[in-house]
Amino acid sequence: MFKMIRIYVLIPLLLSAGLLLNMVSAGNGTGEVVELNIEGVIGPATDDYIERALQTAAESRAELVVIKMDTPGGLDTAMRGIVKNISNSAVPVASFVTPTGARAASAGTYILYASHIAAMAPGTNLGAATPVQIGGGAAPAKTDKAQDKNKANDADKSDKQPIAAADDAMKRKLVNDAVAYIRGLAQLHGRNEAWAEKAVREGASLPAGDALKMKVIDIIATGMGDLLKQIDGREVSVQGQKRILHTDGLTIRLLEPDWRSRFLSVITNPTIAYILMLIGIYGLILEFSNPGAIVPGTVGAISILIALYAFQLLPVNYAGMGLILLGVALMVGEAFEPSFGILGIGGVIAFVIGSVILIDTDVPGFDIDISVIIIFTVISALIFILVIGMAIRARRRPVVSGLEEMIGGEAVVKDDFDRKGMVSIHSELWQAVSDRPLHKGQSVKVTGISGLTLEVEPHNTSIEEKE
Repeated sequence: MFKMIRIYVLIPLLLSAGLLLNMVSAGNGTGEVVELNIEGVIGPATDDYIERALQTAAESRAELVVIKMDTPGGLDTAMRGIVKNISNSAVPVASFVTPTGARAASAGTYILYASHIAAMAPGTNLGAATPVQIGGGAAPAKTDKAQDKNKANDADKSDKQPIAAADDAMKRKLVNDAVAYIRGLAQLHGRNEAWAEKAVREGASLPAGDALKMKVIDIIATGMGDLLKQIDGREVSVQGQKRILHTDGLTIRLLEPDWRSRFLSVITNPTIAYILMLIGIYGLILEFSNPGAIVPGTVGAISILIALYAFQLLPVNYAGMGLILLGVALMVGEAFEPSFGILGIGGVIAFVIGSVILIDTDVPGFDIDISVIIIFTVISALIFILVIGMAIRARRRPVVSGLEEMIGGEAVVKDDFDRKGMVSIHSELWQAVSDRPLHKGQSVKVTGISGLTLEVEPHNTSIEEKE
């Protein structure tokens, strides 16, 4: 009986212990580390990749996500999206600047500050986080000597002061916003706020060793294994809750960008988006000028829709896009109404200027290659001015062959007839109809064709047909 009682007591205890272990396992993760990679310029595709990867890591209840990073920076919108995803992640995130020689410049510095763990490999650096102004770079801070020199020249530049003041005000807004943003990230994870501000205001940079001494980062690690050993047992705050990391000896699972992120990476390349837009314009113009061709219209519609989607994610200057469309319209106008080159030259100039200013940022890696602009300017001029112009001129020429060529031609009546008879034209006999009586040898004009019957009317004069 006592044995039965013990069994009934032990069974609930064992079930409770098993449930508790499952809860702990669920809280601590599945015993794996998810590895992500950011290489090169940070853009919309990078933001999409990190967002999807963090969702996957959360669904698989991973213990940690490690973002290996080597970047010169990127777009502000993409960087802020990544920071939001990291801050709201249910899985702790460690940013690791690696391998030796890598950097986390500009946008990479913000991502490093936003991560739960900030790590760097020896021989790496971070910083230079001054925001790049849309349409131009932010000016560096002026030294006292430069300020004195500027004061001495103020009298000569009084007419430029309103413009300079407005420009300086915009730069101050950008810098102050960036300073507040990175200081907030530093406070969130207990990192060096003063140096973060210096990185923004002065574009300061630090090597890994100095960054560790100044509490800008948490760890210097030689590799993934070393990183996981050093952070094992470290406490981090995830969504406001404390969590102890258990990372030593965990398996590492690499998550590569999926097809969507790779496709997005291709089409959000400004040069690719620019080419797609022009292909779309060419295709639609060719379709409208030759209705029923189908292929140009289909390719053009798909290309221009993809380009518009890409431009939605990029910092586009719509004045530049307007100038490109104006340039195309002027070149087409030159083809329809020759103006001794005035419309064509104006169209080429508008096209080039619009192409240069289309992407409204100075962030490296987000500009359109000038050689591509030159090539497509020449192609556009040839297509719209020469090819379409030749096609229009050919269409306006009188018909010199076929049945239509006989309209307006001169025929000779073979025999007298009242309403219907035979006429000779181009040494051929044709049936003809006329609303007036006609006589043999009379010269008539062909006014229309109905099937194999000519519609004719008499000239004022007549000639005798030569036998």
